[in-house]
Amino acid sequence: MGHMEALNHERFTEDDRRRTRDYASEVLQAEGWVISEQTFDTGVNLVAQRPDADPSAEKILVAAHYDSVRGSPGADDNASGVAAALEVASILGNRPTNRTLQIVLFDQEEAQLVGSSAYVEEARNLENVAGVVVLEMLGYACYTEGCQQQPAGLSIATPSKVGDFLAVVGDTEHRPLLEAFERTDANLPTTLTLPVPAKGLLSPMLLLSDHTPFWFKNVGAVMVTDTAFLRNPHYHRSSDTPDTFDRDFFQGVTQIVANATSGLLAGQTPLLTPRP
Repeated sequence: MGHMEALNHERFTEDDRRRTRDYASEVLQAEGWVISEQTFDTGVNLVAQRPDADPSAEKILVAAHYDSVRGSPGADDNASGVAAALEVASILGNRPTNRTLQIVLFDQEEAQLVGSSAYVEEARNLENVAGVVVLEMLGYACYTEGCQQQPAGLSIATPSKVGDFLAVVGDTEHRPLLEAFERTDANLPTTLTLPVPAKGLLSPMLLLSDHTPFWFKNVGAVMVTDTAFLRNPHYHRSSDTPDTFDRDFFQGVTQIVANATSGLLAGQTPLLTPRP
């Protein structure tokens, strides 16, 4: 939880967000990652890659937005995603793999996905990208029946009547990305995978995070989430603080992300859904 404590501050103003980038850069550089920045009109995306990365190899991106709304320290939304991304970078950064790991921290997600939209508009950023894992709110669990809401207009069989599971949302054209999250340890939180047809256009509630611009560029991406406001009453509030976290759940979710990413990095088969 060290990263969570370091990120326990509002990340809305330019100075707040610069402070967050500086922290993430320092952590990543200390572990040998090479940092670059993509600047756009209203913010800065942070990109980390290994110095020995093969430029011709396929890439798996692990991404999270680092900004918050005004007035909220954004512990779950989305310091949790940033902390998990930094942990994945630490766990997997030095392992030899078939695919290359890249860490991307997006700015201005809360301003309608501006940072990730700017990222996908640069064609070179999408070269050799096999898949994207977007981390969006990972630390909140609830255990009272009825505390987990269902998304409006969608009929989903959840694995529990309470909010103790991880949801992974992906497009139907890249099912192998979702399947990477189905092979989890029984001691870790249950994972619900949700394949979404038509790039989510029939389910706009599922288009609220940084996976969306990748879908619209036909790049496979999944959103990994604790289901956000469908579970967490502190969403976009000043009460979204680390003390509301379920630490065991968050650590288990981070391990799931690391395990799934490790499998994706080791793989060589296409992540497109096989044609019948």
